[in-house]
Amino acid sequence: MSSKASTIWGGRFGFGPSAVMERINVSIGFDCRLYAQDIAQSKAHCAMLARQGIISPEDAKAILGGLDAVLKEIENKTFQFKTEFEDIHMNVEARLAELIGAPAGRLHTARSRNDQVATDFKLWVRDAIDRLLGQIHAFQDVLLARAEEHAGTVMPGFTHLQTAQPVTFGHHLMAYVEMLGRDAGRFQDARKRLNECPLGSAALAGTSFPLDRSFVASELGFERPTANSLDAVSDRDFALEFLAAGSILAVHMSRLAEELVLWTTAQFGFVRLSDAFSTGSSIMPQKRNPDAAELSRAKAGRVIGNLNALLIVMKGLPLAYSKDMQDDKEPVFEAADTLELVLAAMGGMVADMTVNVERMQAAAGAGYATATDLADWLVRTLKMPFREAHHVTGRIVKLAEEKGCGLEELSLAEMQAIEAGITKDVFDVLTVLRSVESRTSFGGTAPQCVRAAIKAAKGGS
Repeated sequence: MSSKASTIWGGRFGFGPSAVMERINVSIGFDCRLYAQDIAQSKAHCAMLARQGIISPEDAKAILGGLDAVLKEIENKTFQFKTEFEDIHMNVEARLAELIGAPAGRLHTARSRNDQVATDFKLWVRDAIDRLLGQIHAFQDVLLARAEEHAGTVMPGFTHLQTAQPVTFGHHLMAYVEMLGRDAGRFQDARKRLNECPLGSAALAGTSFPLDRSFVASELGFERPTANSLDAVSDRDFALEFLAAGSILAVHMSRLAEELVLWTTAQFGFVRLSDAFSTGSSIMPQKRNPDAAELSRAKAGRVIGNLNALLIVMKGLPLAYSKDMQDDKEPVFEAADTLELVLAAMGGMVADMTVNVERMQAAAGAGYATATDLADWLVRTLKMPFREAHHVTGRIVKLAEEKGCGLEELSLAEMQAIEAGITKDVFDVLTVLRSVESRTSFGGTAPQCVRAAIKAAKGGS
């Protein structure tokens, strides 16, 4: 049992917590990451207290100068974080007291660690969103550049991982541009909803001091102060929404990573990752392993796990604050770090991968990928109902399969034996190039559509 009670709340206690209690209670090991946000909101709070006449201008000046000194120490890595002060808030306040003396004790007037941490955390998540948005847009630029380069490169499109219809590689990459655009939108929406300032809510009920909460909110870049003090200190839906958006982003990255893993195999051979994003084997000298893609794929599980962890922490908590909520930060910190790393890795791989255009085009013609084009030709030219055309095409595919040849390698007579109305014009639609060029519907895979989509994504008309 510790013999010394905490200077934070020790007036109520005769002696301090046990060593085990200190270990489970302390959070400075991870919430030290909030130092910049904590000092920023303390400065805004101090300025407001002085404006409202709650503390003297002299004390405010001393506090603001001391906070700047603490910030400099932390940034210069000369600050000593101490577990005896539990968290970032009390570590900063304790050092402030060492630097400026009694005025430091006035800083915590009209606030609680409950509204303080909620404010810090919102500021941190907001900054994390801004960083991720920058990375998402940068990765979109990489994808757009490669899509433009390969707007006319033909590859097989798959459903059920079976050859379906020919598409262009540019079109395939543009699918991820669209996904990332929605990911960015989710983060932007989350940012908008979290941008209300909890500071001034105090522990849970507000305060009797004449605060100007709108001033503090404005100083910290929030749209407005929170409207309900209980809600302000007790909910972490902004963190959950961040993790939910992050989980969807991680899933999108995992899907692309999976495709890179497949495409780099000898069986596909569609792309080759550079040495910068490949590793070797300790026993097999020929190996080039796409480890960066595989690890990016794995990271989705960590981000989704972080979302689940915080959902479970929050699910049974009555209003207002409970200490369970101290476990809200580590999942968010880890998810943000993971997402930033994955976006950097995925962007690097896509930017410098080598595309095997010939291999893609050869694969695009395999597996009777133009069968749908044949069915569509029967509908357009012979006015055949699609279901009948589907049946006729299936019989022609079966014949080609039995002969071990492609649809375009069948003779006209062989096709006419199945459907007499077929003419030599049918061969115009049986090549993969003609197939992709014909897909001109809005959002389709035709090269002209891909280039139009790229232009629109870049902000063109």
